[in-house]
Amino acid sequence: MPMLADPSKKYHPFKPINIPDRQWPSRQITKPPRWLSTDLRDGNQSLVDPMDGEQKLRYFKMLTKLGYKEIEVSFPSSGDTDFNFTRDLVTTSGLVPDDVWLQVLSPCRKDLIRKTVDSLKGARKAILHLYLATSPCFQRIVFGMDNAQSKALAVECTKYARSITKDDPSSDVKEWAFEFSPETFSDSNMDFAVEICEAVKEAWEPSVENPIIFNLPATVEMSTPNVYADQIEYFCRHITEREKIAVSLHPHNDRGCAVAAAELAQMAGADRVEGTLFGNGERTGNVDLVTLGLNLYTQGIHPQIDFSDLQSIIDIVEKSNKIPIHPRAPYGGQLVVCAFSGSHQDAIKKGFTARDASGSKVDDYWQVPYLPLDPADIGRTYEAIIRVNSQSGKGGVAWIIKRTLELDLPRGLQVAFSRIVQRETDSLGRELQAKEIKDLFVDAYHLEKNPRFHLVDYDITADRSVSPAPPEPGKKASNSRNLRRRFKGIVEIDGQEHEITGVGNGALSALSNAINNLGIDLDIADYTEHSLSVPNSAPGGGKDVKAATYIECTNGGQGERVWGVGIHEDVVLASLHALLSAASSFLSSRPSTPVPFRPKRQSRDTFSPTALSPLRNEVNVGPDSVADLNGSHVVDKLEASVNGNTENGLNGHSPT
Repeated sequence: MPMLADPSKKYHPFKPINIPDRQWPSRQITKPPRWLSTDLRDGNQSLVDPMDGEQKLRYFKMLTKLGYKEIEVSFPSSGDTDFNFTRDLVTTSGLVPDDVWLQVLSPCRKDLIRKTVDSLKGARKAILHLYLATSPCFQRIVFGMDNAQSKALAVECTKYARSITKDDPSSDVKEWAFEFSPETFSDSNMDFAVEICEAVKEAWEPSVENPIIFNLPATVEMSTPNVYADQIEYFCRHITEREKIAVSLHPHNDRGCAVAAAELAQMAGADRVEGTLFGNGERTGNVDLVTLGLNLYTQGIHPQIDFSDLQSIIDIVEKSNKIPIHPRAPYGGQLVVCAFSGSHQDAIKKGFTARDASGSKVDDYWQVPYLPLDPADIGRTYEAIIRVNSQSGKGGVAWIIKRTLELDLPRGLQVAFSRIVQRETDSLGRELQAKEIKDLFVDAYHLEKNPRFHLVDYDITADRSVSPAPPEPGKKASNSRNLRRRFKGIVEIDGQEHEITGVGNGALSALSNAINNLGIDLDIADYTEHSLSVPNSAPGGGKDVKAATYIECTNGGQGERVWGVGIHEDVVLASLHALLSAASSFLSSRPSTPVPFRPKRQSRDTFSPTALSPLRNEVNVGPDSVADLNGSHVVDKLEASVNGNTENGLNGHSPT
């Protein structure tokens, strides 16, 4: 059957309450409510396969560990499983903490009330919860009762309950409390709801020290949340002896507004909220206690419930209910702290970068784009925040490399590597895990092994061949500060060693000149470096400092760009490795390059390898070429130009 062309003939809008001077819209929630978990009763009765005693016990222990002090554990008159579970809680020493109230539910039938009370014999703190539907719909269709009959039954059952609980010394319960629910409250006449609760209150005779609990449920959510808030405010205004009453909420989620309804109703005067973890319950469920609690937390109010290990809670809830938490469920869903969109990832990365740069502590004011809650506060790892698929951008990829390799990629390299990642995700047709992205970066930029280039040996000296500087007046040795640098070395390319020589304004430009002499025409367009700390493998641990260098090269002005990355304890050697990394990528990216590579021309200035320093892979530089890694930049300005192009350095310094 198609949808009705005119649904107004079949469905009528819910009639709101007229409260012209309503107060709740201008109020704020400033403290957590009393919480009641009804997972083991309302949540359990909605399951396809209800929990057995062992499963309920595990769940109960989790609830008490989280900090819930009021737990509706069963419907004892429904069968042996619930009755026996309640008895096990009461009779087994140490299962119920001294400050936890056990709540049980019964309809207004004397025989069922008797069995319910019997299940609690010997308890320390017990809440007996009776309910009776008060809406015209239920009275007429389900029970065939009018208001007078409903009121009389509620009073009769309350008096009977009192006679076998708080007025009966043999009940063997140290402390009794009483809860009454005008079931289907949100669809009831408000004046009658107040009237029946007044009669029940008079029959129970509560005190300020031990107030009666009036649970006002939205048994079926039928209106917008503001109407429920109006109903709660109306009730709170008209019930007498408000100081002897705890107003409790039990919102259901039929319209998808249970959380909003509970929050507005608290503003309207409610003291207590009943719900379940992640909102399990009949139809679309109960109000979600996790969302309510963490909503408070993000407003600076501790819910007094410990959600710091949310994943362990999820594991028990899913195993017990046999219902998975939706991936987009607030706070608990596996995807809610993840970002796939490139713009989102970039904003999140910048937020964490700004937080790190400001030296923020764990409890400093939280402000990160797209993340209303620090995932670490609920036990989520930062690695789970950004996930990469074909829709992701450079920011997310850079974030993962920062977290896995501690490399802070320059923007140009972020763009270049994100293209590599996108090709991989398109090829695989799925997202990439953080380890896969890390491995892809290590392979793409040859961090573990350069597949084509290997620096066998080298020496870097001051070049006095063109303009040797005379000694300064009164000094015996000449100053090499303003002299160019000469690179002599042996580089292995595709398994064959080549002697190379080059001259430049610094070590890096000299190596660039040397490989240009082999016919590999690369100009250095950009250079960036920073220090990073790595674990020390020596006894005692600690950290070592290494340099990470990033070099962008162009192909003789033809527009092709490649990046190289180098990491080493010596900043000069790190830069040399980065240049050879770029050279390897350049050769591999050219279809016309033969494998193995053979140089077009040899360097004119050859030398004997035995003339090199006996220490392989050690840099021999002058006194002004000292690397200061603690300062995160190269102290030696090494100002130079390669093939007429000035090389760019970090923090205003040129690395060459």
